[in-house]
Amino acid sequence: MAKYLYKLGKWAANNNKKVIGSTLAILIVIAIFALNLGPNFSEEMTIPGTESEKALQLMKKEFPSNTGGQVQLVLKAPENKTLDSEEVNKVITDTLIAIKDNDKHVVSVVTPVELGNLSKDKKIGYAVVAYDVAADKVSEKSKDNIIENIKETRDAGIQTELAGDVVFSELEIGGITEAIGVVVAYVILAITFVSFLAAGMPILMAVIGLAIGLLLIVIGTNYLDITSVSITLAAMLGLAVGIDYALFIMTRFRQQRKEGYSVSESVAIATGTAGSAVVFAGITVIIALLGLSVAQIPFLTMMGLSAALCVLLAILIAVIVVPAFLGMMGEKVGPDRKNTLLSKIKSDKKQTTSDRWGNFVAKHPWKVAIVGIVVLAIIATPMLHMELGLPDNGSKNEQTTERKAYDLLTEAYGPGHHATLLVVAKTSSETTNLQLALNDTIEELSGLSNVKSVSPAIPGPSGELYLISITPVTGSNDSATKDLVNDIRKRSDLLEKSDHITLMVTGSTAVNIDISQKLSDALPVFALLIIGFSFVLLVLVFRSILVPLKAVLGFILSLGATLGFTVFIVQDGNLIDLFGFPIADPVLSFLPVIVIGILFGLAMDYEVFLVSRMREVYTHTGNAREAVLAGMRDSGGVVTAAGLIMISVFTGFMLAPDPMIKSMGLALTFGVLFDAFVVRMAIVPAVMIIMGNSAWYLPKWLDKILPNLDIEGEAFMKEVEKNKK
Repeated sequence: MAKYLYKLGKWAANNNKKVIGSTLAILIVIAIFALNLGPNFSEEMTIPGTESEKALQLMKKEFPSNTGGQVQLVLKAPENKTLDSEEVNKVITDTLIAIKDNDKHVVSVVTPVELGNLSKDKKIGYAVVAYDVAADKVSEKSKDNIIENIKETRDAGIQTELAGDVVFSELEIGGITEAIGVVVAYVILAITFVSFLAAGMPILMAVIGLAIGLLLIVIGTNYLDITSVSITLAAMLGLAVGIDYALFIMTRFRQQRKEGYSVSESVAIATGTAGSAVVFAGITVIIALLGLSVAQIPFLTMMGLSAALCVLLAILIAVIVVPAFLGMMGEKVGPDRKNTLLSKIKSDKKQTTSDRWGNFVAKHPWKVAIVGIVVLAIIATPMLHMELGLPDNGSKNEQTTERKAYDLLTEAYGPGHHATLLVVAKTSSETTNLQLALNDTIEELSGLSNVKSVSPAIPGPSGELYLISITPVTGSNDSATKDLVNDIRKRSDLLEKSDHITLMVTGSTAVNIDISQKLSDALPVFALLIIGFSFVLLVLVFRSILVPLKAVLGFILSLGATLGFTVFIVQDGNLIDLFGFPIADPVLSFLPVIVIGILFGLAMDYEVFLVSRMREVYTHTGNAREAVLAGMRDSGGVVTAAGLIMISVFTGFMLAPDPMIKSMGLALTFGVLFDAFVVRMAIVPAVMIIMGNSAWYLPKWLDKILPNLDIEGEAFMKEVEKNKK
């Protein structure tokens, strides 16, 4: 592969204008296509085959009127007034009539007085606006109609907030926080390259690849069910790896220029050597992301595919477009072009930081290894009580209308109002004395612990299905609510035997519980597959048993610390004000799976770039200690810069207001911190020093049958060096 990439790099450098022009043309064509189609994200997070999903499908067939989108206008009367007063009720009624008259998709509007849902003090209630289309199909025009008309109630002093299943506070991508992350990455690159011009190139390359990827995802939303969280994850990962991959190739290009190779030859060598490592590392990330499909959860599979697409484009940009830009810019981004100001910041003394750290680790390997392992093990301990869930409106920023509506509804009806369970009671021909059986069922459900209220059974047109609504005492993410769902399902088994009535629990709370359980069950299988795959892959790359074993154990350690730290902050509520989380909440249900996939890929990135240099020196010298020092000296700096860039980009997303994006940003930020700096830059070299020559042991019989991947490009480099002489 290295040889083919060497040729590709040389071709791209020599045909730089064609490559760059073609890339920009492709970007423009895709942009035009995407803008014409527009985005069409699906926010439905369900798992086919679960009880809640089966019940939901039955309910949609039997009660089709319940399947349209609904907006709740949550209202709080002005001071010294109530919602049922003639003056206040008239303003509410007039507002609802205006909403209906201005939107043909509104099928009905109902006031709080008509619904009879006023709080005990009659200060709080909610009106309902029902649509003839699904919640995720309600148009921006319809939403604007709501926002425009509720100005009337707000002007009258009636606090009006929006809830329901129609989203008003849309997910934002590319905000100021993400921009800050990119600016920090630029500063890191500027210091690394001692050049402002050279620093901009990796970011430009990453942005081009990311733009193509995100536009393709937008196009894909018109044909596939892709959630808006998918594009955020893709943007987060695509930007970070795009910058890093360009950084690796540019660093090698500058090294070759220092050694006296021509621009064209330097580009070719960089593409063949660093490019090989980029392709290998990128493919491991892609495989890990595609591995998300193991959980057999459609929305999670699409998240993995979306992110994998952006990583693939980052690889292609790195090995095709980056060489073209390097060929065009030539000496302008070479090692001799140094900025005076940056040269003072990065003195020659500071350039030996990695070398000094390597010497320190070599002198105190046992201390470094033990301290690193103990620290990460302690940080990992909160993972033992991790709870999974999906955020609701209570997790949103306090400034959003959904969060304000959530707080008003909690004040009026208690936290269980947000966790309403819909129970589909299915009868059969064997059910005798139907009404008595249904009354007994409702009585039994009312007697369960944590039940606040149970509605009468509403019959469906077929006469076989009945809909029962249960309001728990606790909220949707409370463990007691999960226990209630399980209790109802256990009671269903008894009722099926005694009265031939089957109870199926659904509703958003039950769906979220099922998603979390399914993901929790899939987590060990996915982790074992990833760990097993990484071990085999690293055996092929490093031709060793102990080096891959050490790498895998290091990954497990950094993964445990990442999840433990996330639980400590997000779930346990420690330092949530510092990190900007509104409240303590269960860990995002699909976060552990995503962290395993992404962190595995990034961990392999750092392992390959650091240890491949060690292997290269060891094969030439046979000195294990010298190999570790050379790896730290030659690759430590670029791994440090790459890790800092990843952290800066992920931190930008961690500072975003949306709780989903924030929790993913937090986990990945500290995941990279733990893996790149504690595991790869401290524990790995320390353990390698301790193992000595035995680290590179491989049985002869295994050495003969293993293919030689040669990601360092040793074979073609021998030819290049011969030609140079």
